Order: sequence, then C-alpha cells, then structure tokens
Amino acid sequence: MTERTGFYPGSFDPVTNGHLDVIERACRLVDRLVVGIGTHASKAPLLGEEARLAQLEAVCARIATASKTPITVMAFDGLMVHAAREAGASIVIRGLRDTTDYNYEMQMVGMNAQMVPELQTVFVPSSPAVRHISATLVRQIAQMGGDISAFVPKIVLDHLESR
Repeated sequence: MTERTGFYPGSFDPVTNGHLDVIERACRLVDRLVVGIGTHASKAPLLGEEARLAQLEAVCARIATASKTPITVMAFDGLMVHAAREAGASIVIRGLRDTTDYNYEMQMVGMNAQMVPELQTVFVPSSPAVRHISATLVRQIAQMGGDISAFVPKIVLDHLESR
C-alpha cells in the first residue's frame, strides 16, 4: 500500500487554534503530514518565517506524538502545488470555516488540478469551537493590543507578548 502524504499549506501568521484543529484532524486521514508555510517576499508578516517554523514545529511535535502521525514543517516560496509535489504529497489538506472559504477553495482546486492533476484536495471542516477563528482577525487584534489568548497556542502568545 502506498503511503498517503498530505500537504497542509498556509501562511500561519500567526498559528491559530483553528490551524491546530485542522492539523489534528488531517492526521487521521494521512500516513504522513507536511505543513507548508508559504512565504512571499512582497508581504510583511506579523511573525517572521523562523518564528512560524519554530512555533509550528513545537505544536506539531505534540500532535504527531498523540496521533502517531509523522509531521514535517517546511517553508516554501512559490506555487503551493510545486511545494506539495516536492514534499511527496498526493493530498492537499484545506480547512473550511464557512461558505466564503468554500467558494474561494473551489476556485483554487480547479486551478491546482489544471497545473498538477495528480494532487487531490481534501476539505476538512473546522470544528464548531474554532470555526470563527481567522489568522487575519487574530493578527489585527494582536496588532491593536487585544487579547488573543483564546485563539492561539501558548507558544504564539508568549512570543507575541515578549516582543
């Protein structure tokens, strides 16, 4: 039987409890998971690439141990489908919170399938407890000095508070 490798891409700026929910649930679907941090030189992220890598590696280590699913974290620049192929993935994992996400993701599925037809996309609906969490909103709240403790893992909160 062929190993099923999943690729879960995102900016993870910052890593949220919603992302962790998708990662935990994705581990039930694949034999190995690669979490890909998309980096773009034109964007000014809240957290640098090194911080996001370290934070994801720390939280994913706990998830990997609990789920018995190996998880690798990598950064990539460029097209997600190329990074997924480089990681050996046959499945792309995408989290869905609502119909807005669905509509956007369906467009992406069509484009990605045109470029790399062998990649299959699997949608993982967010759990109700984290469905409202958006990294964009968390980033905005953090930049305005608000309390994001309910939305992010402790390692992210500690990092942001130390800045």
